[in-house]
Amino acid sequence: MMAAFSPGQLKFLKALTEALFDGAAMAITPEQVVANFAELFGKVGGTKLDEMRVSLIATEIALGPLFAEVDVAARVERIADRLRDSRIDLFQDMGRLRGIVYACYYGHWLPGDQDANVANPVHRQIGFALPRFRARGPGDVPITPVQGREIDPAHILTADSLDDEYDVIVVGSGAGGAVAAHNIAAQGYRVLIVEAGPFYPSHAITHHELDMIANLYKHGAVQTTTNRDFVVFQGRCVGGSSTINNGICLRVNEPGRTHPDAPDVLAKWASIGAPIDPAAFHASYDAVQAMLGIARIEPRSGRHNGPHLMGGWRAYADASSNPKDKRAIADWFDKNFGPPNTPNACAYCGYCNSGCAYGRRMGVAQTYLPQACRDHGARILPRTKVQQILWQTAIDGRREAEAVRLVLPDGANRLVRARVGVVVAAGTIASSKLLARSDIDGTGYQVSLNVASPVVALMPPGVGGDAWDEDQMSSYVDCGDFLLESHFQPPMSMASLMPGWFADHADRMKNYGRVHSAGILFPADRRGQIVDGKLRFRLDSTDDLPLLRRAMATLTKVHFAAGAIECYPALAKGQTVTPDMDIDAFFEAAIREQDDVTLSSSHPHGGNAMNEDSQHGVVDLDCRVHGTTNVLVTDASVFPSCIRVNAQWTTMAMAHYATARGDPFR
Repeated sequence: MMAAFSPGQLKFLKALTEALFDGAAMAITPEQVVANFAELFGKVGGTKLDEMRVSLIATEIALGPLFAEVDVAARVERIADRLRDSRIDLFQDMGRLRGIVYACYYGHWLPGDQDANVANPVHRQIGFALPRFRARGPGDVPITPVQGREIDPAHILTADSLDDEYDVIVVGSGAGGAVAAHNIAAQGYRVLIVEAGPFYPSHAITHHELDMIANLYKHGAVQTTTNRDFVVFQGRCVGGSSTINNGICLRVNEPGRTHPDAPDVLAKWASIGAPIDPAAFHASYDAVQAMLGIARIEPRSGRHNGPHLMGGWRAYADASSNPKDKRAIADWFDKNFGPPNTPNACAYCGYCNSGCAYGRRMGVAQTYLPQACRDHGARILPRTKVQQILWQTAIDGRREAEAVRLVLPDGANRLVRARVGVVVAAGTIASSKLLARSDIDGTGYQVSLNVASPVVALMPPGVGGDAWDEDQMSSYVDCGDFLLESHFQPPMSMASLMPGWFADHADRMKNYGRVHSAGILFPADRRGQIVDGKLRFRLDSTDDLPLLRRAMATLTKVHFAAGAIECYPALAKGQTVTPDMDIDAFFEAAIREQDDVTLSSSHPHGGNAMNEDSQHGVVDLDCRVHGTTNVLVTDASVFPSCIRVNAQWTTMAMAHYATARGDPFR
């Protein structure tokens, strides 16, 4: 794996690591951090490895000549001046490399399983215990596997067992693809599901975070927008993002769960030419809920950060003079984990984002996909890319899909015929790229993001011990134009989002069990476009940046209302905020452009918008591609505008709405 980078690049990485940990005791050597870095990107490979090689060269040039030869103090001075404190966009982008280096330190894993890592030196340094070694009381859910939910390996195809034709080919096995494949197969069609990522059943998932993100995420969880200002997290495995998400399930505009002043999403869609039947759409939500066992989580699963956020919000709102704050909704999330209050309930190990190793997540790989295969004859082809849809002309002049061109794991091309039709559900970015490669015009426009950014809070001594022993995300506050969401992460992920440089970062991580964390989530509506296969996205300085500042300031105040003694918002410079500061003024000065803050999204949607007019959308009101007879798009890329909440349940509902109310190919 070390061959992923040249000897010169590895030498630079070692020098960079030594500087980033200046003044901090390291539990493993800089050489081991470099080895972890090289192993990660060696597994990711492809264009992302090439990008990282270029990034290392550029960063070494930016840090000046003989960087690896000067002493550590001089290196630190250069990093602080040219990366941490720079106002130059390119240098700010390079500064994000620090998060990957820290992730490769705190994601260190000794060869073997959890037992082999009982004495993991990095875990010991920050006081962290892996799930197997945590004490559980009589009222806790045991951290043990649930059996019988996985896809039968006999239903996973290879190039040798792949047939030359199927009735329907579904591209993508995530939230939209799995639901569509199940419903179409249940109508009697012979269905092939093609997935670009690997097949990872629950028993193959481990708590080795670096390994899991390399194997289960697109681009190893470091996929970025063209300007590198946003990290976009997407699953790339059988089950898609439902395999590596937090299971959050929120409907759009649900009374009692949505702020009463929040924009009406379905009304917005209708106003821009995409009216859907609200009753039928909510019936689709209901059908998905029944299949996944969606229900309110048990408070014991989010026992630290969940009540911290809700209690802090109550104290903040009680003191607020803003009537909108009084009407805010603060509650526990609904999730497809468990289901709750059953023997199979979530065991809150805290590793949701690297996959559930215990089979307790009711993702599509434990529900829709195994049922589609077992009961209705569908089959899954993993590690295979759909390069293009091939067309013939139908009698009425519209185009009709007749086959797809596949790129198999060995790089070979193969045509597979679709006798009846094709369903595209590869996610906003990949679906847009596939449709564009297949000569569909207008794809990849008006992409929306739910933009996230964390604020970490340090609690007083004796408060918040073992805050990592819980579900990653458990409670939320809907403030009307943005959400606050509690969260906590395992060591690698927490280190990558923890602000700070040098010894400050290490000191914050040593308080790992004493910090509480939450994030903001706000809608950036139709700001993006897919350009040359990547997402170009920029916040609006008039609307989005003021909202970002206000949301970050509000969450910081909520942390202080909950008893925090200082806060670490995800700012590029890593500043500390204390209760005596003018918090609004601080964020006004600190966030002047989007480069000043760490931003991410797990919910890209739009790009192939639904609209009754083909001049304004890619698909019609039945999710059929305009001008075609038999190609549907059933993922979040058809959303006409930003839905402002987690997209999982709404994506599944849209796929159900498109494929379960009747035969979509008649």
